[in-house]
Amino acid sequence: MDSLLLLIPIALCLGGFYLAAFLWSLRAGQYDDLEGAAARILFEDEPLEKNTDERR
Repeated sequence: MDSLLLLIPIALCLGGFYLAAFLWSLRAGQYDDLEGAAARILFEDEPLEKNTDERR
């Protein structure tokens, strides 16, 4: 029973910390564009220009 007096406040503090971190991430815009990152891999990058001054 004594361990519950220690574990319950620790669990509440950790839960509050994780809730605060989640709310901060929402306000910081971490979840604004969920589909953009997933679709970005499907598009090719711009082709690099070849160096016309070839030195061998």
